[in-house]
Amino acid sequence: MKALLPLACFMILASPTHAKPTEARLSSAVFEWDRLTPEAKDNGVRRSVLDGPTATVDRLHAHITTLKPGERSGEPRRHLQEEVIIVKEGTVEANFDGQKRLAGPGSVIFFAAGAVTFLRNAGPGPATYTVVYYLTPLTPKS
Repeated sequence: MKALLPLACFMILASPTHAKPTEARLSSAVFEWDRLTPEAKDNGVRRSVLDGPTATVDRLHAHITTLKPGERSGEPRRHLQEEVIIVKEGTVEANFDGQKRLAGPGSVIFFAAGAVTFLRNAGPGPATYTVVYYLTPLTPKS
């Protein structure tokens, strides 16, 4: 059985002023789970989905992470951009600015720009989630 990726629609009113002139804009597509290449990581598996400029944002990025039980997405760090995370399976502990919240399948996590964040698999089995973020002219450079 093929698993479909959760979809999220975003409308952002900004022009892509930081996109590389030679970098092609992303176009409409369907990304099937079975065709995404899994890349083994120490903490689990990562699948790249898309990454590039669009007609309205400088960069749109999406990837899917599956964390092993007890593993973290990485060390806490401050993100310059907003991030949306959609939980597919398992229980994810969202850590942001010293707060902790549990999120199960179907939950949506929003990390605001400037938040110090990380995720942790808080369940006994794998935890899989999709990460989507975007950069606009308003996104800080550092």
